[in-house]
Amino acid sequence: MRTLGNLLWLIFSGIEMAIAYVVAGLLAFLLIVTIPFGAASFRLAGYTLWPFGRVIVRQPGAGTGSVVGNVLWFVIAGWWLAGLHLVFGLLLALTIIGLPFTVVHFKLAGLALRPFGKQVVEVGQAHHHEVVLAPPPALNPGPR
Repeated sequence: MRTLGNLLWLIFSGIEMAIAYVVAGLLAFLLIVTIPFGAASFRLAGYTLWPFGRVIVRQPGAGTGSVVGNVLWFVIAGWWLAGLHLVFGLLLALTIIGLPFTVVHFKLAGLALRPFGKQVVEVGQAHHHEVVLAPPPALNPGPR
């Protein structure tokens, strides 16, 4: 079921959003100071490309640096990436098959605003962490 969800996600909006994150990452790499934002953007591009079967968890030990990074990220790229997630989510909400993906886009919009202090893990490893973001249960049945 996860593979089917990921393939449908790719067709409907996953590739477009992954490209948007890659563009944000490449722009961040243009300036040396914003390289950490580029790394975060590439990490999010991978998650956005294939989200089902993985979850976002809080990163242990993330502190003040994450807060400062999230504020700067919001100004540099977070607001427009979150806006793209909202637009895709609203467009997918117009179809019945797109409703689960709408939920994922709205959750990813929140992640796009505050990516620092979080990490991507496989569903099977999530029990070791506090889960922040997971795809809808119908498309994410857990480990097999």
